[in-house]
Amino acid sequence: MSIWFCLFLIGLCISIFLTFKILIMKNEINNIGQTLINILKSDTNNLITISTNDVALKKLANILNESLKELRKLELEYKNGNKELKSSITNISHDLRTPLTAIRGYADLMDNYNLDAKQKKYLSIIDRKVKDLTELTEQLFDFSKSIDIQTEIKKENICINDVLEDAIASFYSLFKENNMVPDVEICEEKVICLLNENMLKRIFENIISNAIKYGENNFCVKLFSNGTIVFSNKTYKLDPTSLEKLFARYYTVSSAKKANGIGLSIAKQLVELNHGKIKAKYENNYLIIEIQFFY
Repeated sequence: MSIWFCLFLIGLCISIFLTFKILIMKNEINNIGQTLINILKSDTNNLITISTNDVALKKLANILNESLKELRKLELEYKNGNKELKSSITNISHDLRTPLTAIRGYADLMDNYNLDAKQKKYLSIIDRKVKDLTELTEQLFDFSKSIDIQTEIKKENICINDVLEDAIASFYSLFKENNMVPDVEICEEKVICLLNENMLKRIFENIISNAIKYGENNFCVKLFSNGTIVFSNKTYKLDPTSLEKLFARYYTVSSAKKANGIGLSIAKQLVELNHGKIKAKYENNYLIIEIQFFY
């Protein structure tokens, strides 16, 4: 056996060994990547484990595990901080509601007295400011509720037709009070989608409430068989800048009757958490909000 043949055999063995080692490392790296994805997607305290004794891969796994521990620590601090913030805001909202209700009551009593024009003017200003404060208090309360929005939600097959009809019916008295007769067109075909029912109710309620508060009239709702829901109502002086920021939290449309609040912002969050799409456009003095849920 020549020395060249021996060298060839040695080289072949080394090549086979290295190829085998590379395949094992590649497989282990893929496993580490998939395990990391699964851990990040789920609420678990699991860590990455490897079946090889390779020093470099062990070091990589240790670094990733330390990062996961730090990430969980930050997530826990974030959740606890959200709970404390929500609790504080809720308490403040409740604390503000009581004196505001009392002020409104006394203002109503004063209105029954024979006041001169100047006194009536001042009373009107007080009443208007109290209403503004009440609106801000409600926004604070809505904000505290929006903190509870979680990315992990329970979904089930929901009939959009039924939820939409119930939501519209629940606003009957407010429609009547504001002299609004909603134009409702709901397809006969049952539209079934995998959604969170409570979130879907809140989406519809926020959009309808927004239309009643800030719209002029001519409120219309249409549900199509492809899962698209279109809300429209007449409103004036909405410009492209206002339209772009319509879903921004606490953005105020200067021409609106009141501050825009966060109702539409929450609706947008809830739609996206249910893997839907929402968009708004302004045509011929009509604000049109379109929601699309996918089967």
